[in-house]
Amino acid sequence: MSASCQRPSPPMGLSSFRNPVTCLFITMLTVYVLYSSKLILRKDEYPKCSLQTSDVSAKENLQTVLPQPVNNSSDGSKKQEQPPPVQPVITPYTTPEGDTEIKHVVFGIAASSNLWEKRKEYIKLWWRPKETRGVVWLDNNVNASKDEGNLPEIRISGDTSKFQYTNRQGKRSALRISRVVSETLRLGVKDVRWFVMGDDDTVFIIENVLRVLSKYDHKQFYYIGSSSESHIQNIFFSYGMAYGGGGFAISYPLAKELEKIQDGCIQRYPSLYGSDDRIQACMAELGVPLTKEIGFHQYDVYGNLLGLLGAHPVAPLVSLHHLDVVDPIFPGKTRVQGLKHLFESVKQDSASIIQQSICYDKQRYWSISVSWGFVVQIIRGIISPRELEMPTRTFLNWYRRADYTAYAFNTRPVSRHPCQKPFLYYMNTTKYDEKRRQIIGVYNRHKESYPYCRWKSEPPEKLDSIVVLKRPDSSRWKRSPRRDCCRILPSKKNSPMYLWVGNCRAGEINEL
Repeated sequence: MSASCQRPSPPMGLSSFRNPVTCLFITMLTVYVLYSSKLILRKDEYPKCSLQTSDVSAKENLQTVLPQPVNNSSDGSKKQEQPPPVQPVITPYTTPEGDTEIKHVVFGIAASSNLWEKRKEYIKLWWRPKETRGVVWLDNNVNASKDEGNLPEIRISGDTSKFQYTNRQGKRSALRISRVVSETLRLGVKDVRWFVMGDDDTVFIIENVLRVLSKYDHKQFYYIGSSSESHIQNIFFSYGMAYGGGGFAISYPLAKELEKIQDGCIQRYPSLYGSDDRIQACMAELGVPLTKEIGFHQYDVYGNLLGLLGAHPVAPLVSLHHLDVVDPIFPGKTRVQGLKHLFESVKQDSASIIQQSICYDKQRYWSISVSWGFVVQIIRGIISPRELEMPTRTFLNWYRRADYTAYAFNTRPVSRHPCQKPFLYYMNTTKYDEKRRQIIGVYNRHKESYPYCRWKSEPPEKLDSIVVLKRPDSSRWKRSPRRDCCRILPSKKNSPMYLWVGNCRAGEINEL
């Protein structure tokens, strides 16, 4: 008891209740103080309150998102261990193997012994002894002269008598030709990235073959080629088929897979017509589509290739085919002589061969189209670039009775008006000027008759020659594709016309 509780009692009345009430108040206050102090002193001994499920989830989320505190105290106390930081995954850089070179390509050439003496002259145009690698596959032995060392190795194709062939319009030779790539693979040639197949009347521009193939990963499955110029041919066969005469390329790993299944695949398609549709049927079984490169040319046409070569698409010229059924590309020359003449420009700038440029002589009201290394065309009047880049129909369809416009691309008539018949200037000479570091090509007018024209504009027939200047541009296909620009250079009135062909300047267009 407290000492205040032992004091003498006050007199009776209201004051008689004062001491008991005071004692009770003091007692309750003392108990409250003692109880409160006990809670404070023993705070850590009481269990924590449980959280709701949603509170736990929220707490875990916060701990996941927010960074954990780090003990930065400088005293000797033990720091809380932190998990090691997550290291980013770094893919090791691998050195690229570089562009495809001529040593990485093996050619398989399908040939016929009956046509060998004639067709071998086409192969001589592009084959490079001790550089190019490949084999000519024949059906029978031929007489090979010792002085013809500039031709590929000659081999006889394997026996295909065990395979069925039921197509009444075709020939059994399609079976052996379809196996050219597989038979070339079995020779075990080392360091091969690509197999390129063509016919004995196919001419390749080797530098452009390499430029095209360098765009693709040779370790992947690639089947590269192009369609026919004839729409009907593509309907009969397939727009997804690479035509063998125009040439096609198969990457090495795909060639290995093809070789494994090809004999069985051939047996499953006895009714197919040719070799290239059998290849495409096997590719369909492997699930590999055609990667189209429009520089491979089947040329399923007859007649004059001027319209096709004079307006070549903006793509490297890779191959030419069916050279026996079309006219010589240069008038006054044989087919082989004309191709040799074209290769004079190929040696100067293979990347730009046949590439089109367009410009306008506004004073004389002329439209000018340059197919570099081949021909310059001058047309009276202004024709838009949209029309000039369409091939003119100087050729006939592979199916002679078919519609004369039944091609797999847009074409236009040679001239819409008699006065607009083009004046042609074919390449005569080409050489490289080392001092000026440019190619100088001289193009002479092709003499032919023209219809009477009442137009008052100056006729191009007064112009006998055109000089085309150009710098070599071997890396043009490493940039985005674009047609070169053409500029008319100042010259004396009676002198030849001088043209410059090359990269377009900033903001330069083929303005009408």
